[in-house]
Amino acid sequence: MSSKFRFTLIASFATSMVSYASLSNAQQSSDSMVPNAGLYVGVGIGANSTQFNGQTLSGTGLTTDTIAGRTASGIGSGETGVVFGPAKSISPSVQIGYFQKFQDSSYLWGTKFSYSYIGGSPATTYNVQLPQYGTFPNGKPLTGGDAVTSSYQKSITNQISLIPYFGKSLEKGMIYFGVGPTYSQVRSTTNGLVGYAQIDGRTVDVSGAPQSFIASQWVYGGAAMLGGSYFIDKDWFLDLSYTYAMTQNKTSNRISPFSNPPTTGFLIGSSTGTAAVQTIGLTLNKLF
Repeated sequence: MSSKFRFTLIASFATSMVSYASLSNAQQSSDSMVPNAGLYVGVGIGANSTQFNGQTLSGTGLTTDTIAGRTASGIGSGETGVVFGPAKSISPSVQIGYFQKFQDSSYLWGTKFSYSYIGGSPATTYNVQLPQYGTFPNGKPLTGGDAVTSSYQKSITNQISLIPYFGKSLEKGMIYFGVGPTYSQVRSTTNGLVGYAQIDGRTVDVSGAPQSFIASQWVYGGAAMLGGSYFIDKDWFLDLSYTYAMTQNKTSNRISPFSNPPTTGFLIGSSTGTAAVQTIGLTLNKLF
């Protein structure tokens, strides 16, 4: 999602909220459908756009060659940047929250705890090459080869948020803004990795058969939310919100042995980067 499109989307959303507030204020009577306080539970869906930023992928090969009874060990490693396009998805979500008006005021405070299964298709890039540089202990260079992966994928599967918010009640609803922490499960998948090396002018398949890796970890982050609610009656309301969430930059590691006689060893990899998730969500909520 481009910056221009994102700005237009946010501006349109904010304009709608302001127009809704102005209309409701003009029509407001002494009896608001918004109670003085309420605990609520809701279910709904969200439209998500996830952009993975600052992504790097690194790989290291630890090798041991045993030929004619003699053993030689070596190491090769390299790193490269990875660029992804946005990943789009539709997610189910649930939330539980509480709000309360300030005494003798239409202003209110609240907090909501939300869970979304973002899932969807992962962001994918193909034919990633990791240049490998290293040496054997006897000084023989191990250079010029690449570790090559057929595809590399990133996704956010689950996201939890806790958003305190401040808002204003209207005749038939409320508008609000909040910020708070998130906790997201980030999944990294490396498919078809093969380690090559240039030895004595030849390109050698060092690691043998292609290998695949999956790494999953939970990371902290933060989110800002802008929303508005419309009360169908005093027990049920619709909640529409726009959320921009950013995860922390955390390294994900993986390791796997390989055997490609006369060579054995380990393939070691890591990845870093952040994820920005934009969500427009709609939930149906029950007040208690």
